[in-house]
Amino acid sequence: MRMSDLILKKKHGEILTKEEITFMISKYSSDEIPDYQMAAFAMAVCFQGMDDAEVSYLTHEMAFSGDTIDLSGIDGIKVDKHSSGGVGDKTSLIVLPLVASLGIKVAKMSGRGLGHTGGTLDKLEAIEGFRIELSDDEFIQTVNEVGISLIGQTLNLVPADKKLYGLRDATGTVDSIPLIASSIMSKKIASGADAIVLDVKVGSGAFMKTVDDAKELAKLMVSIGSKLNRKTVAILSNMEEPLGHEVGNANEIKEVVEVLKGHGETKLTELCLELAAQMMVLGEKQSNKEEAIVELREAISSGKALEKFKEFIEAQGGNSGFIDDYSLLPQAKETIEVLSETSGYITAIDAEEVGISAMLLGAGRKTKADKIDYAVGITVLKKTGSKVEKGDVIAHIHSNGNHEDSVAKLKKAFTIENTAPVVDPIIYEVIQ
Repeated sequence: MRMSDLILKKKHGEILTKEEITFMISKYSSDEIPDYQMAAFAMAVCFQGMDDAEVSYLTHEMAFSGDTIDLSGIDGIKVDKHSSGGVGDKTSLIVLPLVASLGIKVAKMSGRGLGHTGGTLDKLEAIEGFRIELSDDEFIQTVNEVGISLIGQTLNLVPADKKLYGLRDATGTVDSIPLIASSIMSKKIASGADAIVLDVKVGSGAFMKTVDDAKELAKLMVSIGSKLNRKTVAILSNMEEPLGHEVGNANEIKEVVEVLKGHGETKLTELCLELAAQMMVLGEKQSNKEEAIVELREAISSGKALEKFKEFIEAQGGNSGFIDDYSLLPQAKETIEVLSETSGYITAIDAEEVGISAMLLGAGRKTKADKIDYAVGITVLKKTGSKVEKGDVIAHIHSNGNHEDSVAKLKKAFTIENTAPVVDPIIYEVIQ
């Protein structure tokens, strides 16, 4: 078998067999297939696509190209939750303790942020003492005792995907839906979950800019899950504007607590309840979504979910005192008011622009080597659909200096017009 033949086959739109895909990933992982040939194949996929079976074979081979996580030491159905990334996306830190408080075992590996999207690990590291690195035994023990553990990736998971992703990034082949789907799902399969809930973001602050593209990606990932015996549900959610009010690290942790106390912004809470309900159904703790949502609301109103969040923070060495005293979180030196320059209705808040504004403050990374400032960030006070007068405060910038570029970028994010907009829902569709 020769790689050049597989490139030609895909170039002509033909279907690759399982054996051919196994050969390709195995030889590429062991450096027997050079980057230039794999780049040619990736470009052929961009133009010719792959069918569901091909993508499933590719996902399987990448998932098992390195270490995998064995969760067999944890009782029950293990349900993982994945977000495709967005601005102000703190859903994991709300949803996971919420479902853990109702008996779903949560064993999750999370990532860091890059560019305008924030990472869950960065938010957790804003908490004094919190440990994101646990041994395998500590990880499993914490899940069994507390019901939830969330750590950084330490194992050599999906090395074939890491290698291929780096190549795609350098060769203009990142935006292939089959390659995106196999990249995401290979990590989920390697992470040991029995079932997967996917939050596929759509809009200016997401990688997928249109509902049609996001739907195609979501359907493909659900199909991959089915073919690889993992029950999978995908939710298409709105990322045209930032999720919730807070963007940053310490300030997003505050918003997590507010939601778990029952004071959360409406759309953020709605999305979290939908994600959590789907996890409850896949984890066989509830037979339908509607009953699950009733139980989840009760877990919030009773304080059960917040108590589980506190237990989770303490189990991983964090000082949970910030739950009752936000001054224990990192604090920015100054808060700058951003004012509306005209009267009217906010018709759009460009999530990507807000994310870049936060990154310019130091809340995110331009490169992987950049250090995060956990204290800085943005509070979006007025959301899409709000009526504002000229001079109204529409946002706060929490800064430790050098915020001029951030202020200019944030002002550009808001569109204000004379006519009230039709506000899109937070959830577009559920695909299962």
